Amino acid sequence: MKKKLLGLFFGFMALSLASQAQDLEGTVTYERNTSYTKMVAKLPFLSQEEKDRAKMMWGNEEGDKQKMKLTFTPDQSLYTYIGEQGETDDGRWSWRQSDYVIQRNFEKGTVTELQEMAGKTYIIQDSLKTPKWKVLNQLKDIAGHICMKAETEDPTNNQKIVAWFADDIPVSTGPERMYGLPGVILELDYNDGVTVVTATKIEMKKVDAKELALPKMKGKKINMAEHDRIIKAHIKDSMEARRNPYWGISLWN
Repeated sequence: MKKKLLGLFFGFMALSLASQAQDLEGTVTYERNTSYTKMVAKLPFLSQEEKDRAKMMWGNEEGDKQKMKLTFTPDQSLYTYIGEQGETDDGRWSWRQSDYVIQRNFEKGTVTELQEMAGKTYIIQDSLKTPKWKVLNQLKDIAGHICMKAETEDPTNNQKIVAWFADDIPVSTGPERMYGLPGVILELDYNDGVTVVTATKIEMKKVDAKELALPKMKGKKINMAEHDRIIKAHIKDSMEARRNPYWGISLWN
């Protein structure tokens, strides 16, 4: 009788843990806005007159707006565009999205990325390296979730990154390359508002394994150190030639 009760108890616990794990699966839809005015204002080789001219040209327009999706479980996540084609809000203009997928496997401690930079496509494979976060005592509501603020810095291009994470969804993942906080990251702010990635919809639901699978990939295989060298060289060469380095790469590289 005792063995039967213990069996029922452990069976109940297993079902309970499985249910909790399922409750921590889902998708987050993000809107990513890039301000060309703020981007140009950060370029050190431009005169104030040139920056003012750019501000008059673009005004308060975001410049670039894209829809992204993060699919996650406690063990894995996959982040990419919602669709293969990007388009303006009015649907008048569309374009092919550049190659961009990030898959993290927390169980194995690995990351695989498909990324297009400066006209070339790379497959980046490496071990996971958690950003060094500083959690701050500030809160705000994002898509119905109370989020806490955290900060880090991208050493590749010396950009400040601000994240807002929801600790009521205790999965250590997020959009772009950012993760490692005690909750899903629902907003990222790169370089004081140059690019802002904000969650617009959170769906907690069972995730199919196909939703976490990588697409067929073609590109040069490199690791993260090689990726960082490519980005640093591109930024240096572009700055010396007085070109905006961020036209050819993403700000979050």
